[in-house]
Amino acid sequence: MPDDRSAPPPSADTTPYAGSVAAASAAPPVPPVTPRPARDRTGLAIAMMCAVSLIFAFQDVFSRMLGGAYPPVLVVMIRYWIFALFVIALVSRQPGGLKRAIRTKRPLTQIARGVILALEVVIMVEAFVRLGLIETHAVFSVYPLLVAALSGPVLGESVGWRRWTAIAIGFLGILVILNPGGGVVSLTALLPFAAALMFALYGLLTRHVSRDDPAMVSFFWTGISGAVAVTLIGIWDWQWLAPLDWVWMICLCVCGMSSHYLMIRSYEMAEASALQPFAYTQLVWVSFLGVFLFNETLRPNVVLGAAIIVAASIFTLWRQRQKSA
Repeated sequence: MPDDRSAPPPSADTTPYAGSVAAASAAPPVPPVTPRPARDRTGLAIAMMCAVSLIFAFQDVFSRMLGGAYPPVLVVMIRYWIFALFVIALVSRQPGGLKRAIRTKRPLTQIARGVILALEVVIMVEAFVRLGLIETHAVFSVYPLLVAALSGPVLGESVGWRRWTAIAIGFLGILVILNPGGGVVSLTALLPFAAALMFALYGLLTRHVSRDDPAMVSFFWTGISGAVAVTLIGIWDWQWLAPLDWVWMICLCVCGMSSHYLMIRSYEMAEASALQPFAYTQLVWVSFLGVFLFNETLRPNVVLGAAIIVAASIFTLWRQRQKSA
């Protein structure tokens, strides 16, 4: 949007001659008022992202509690119903409302994004129940490296040797977490990796559709198509929740809505590259909650592997920012 402060006043005569005549009889000039610089809200955005990470951690706690008592797809289905209502309410308040949000130039890709994300959430809840919060998130933190690795074949972007090296180091961190020499690796341990792969693909498709559709259109299709997809497979496992479990479900939905709203607001205030490193604080919260609420064990190899993955991911994000600059 053009800045009207850079234009002359509507009544001003900007020809040189008129300016010299006016200067002879005009009052002493008033010093120009320097416009106040735009307020840097990066600090507030970072604080909000840290809050989002904490809320996400509690969201995962409620997901694990409910996923241990009910089919994960049922938990995700009810959660998506509430999320879809939240999306509709939020989008309706935007310019153009629902009519604008429905119009997309890439409907098939938008539907695919929503379906992939919904299935990824189901897999994550299953991983929470089988592996625990700590190990699930330790492996899932590799998704930025998967985004970098897949950006070439999916979006046609070039990935230099430095980022490929960081990707290789990140996968080394996964091996440290899984500890294949310990003889405890199972297919269950690959669940969070599959979820990370799906989330990376979702992120790349989001960047792809952003070339033609605004963010609110993508947000609308994410909620609606995901809700439809998970309902088609989850409605067959329907059962009523116990009264106390409905309380946990409400807490889960409140966490989901508030975290997504705060995340949207934080990305409006600062660049994603500045915020992403602070999203890893979720690993800290998840580790704390996993140990004290579910008696999970924080094994040294998991801590070391997660540190390797996070360091490689932050380096990859930094290289992407340098390349964009």
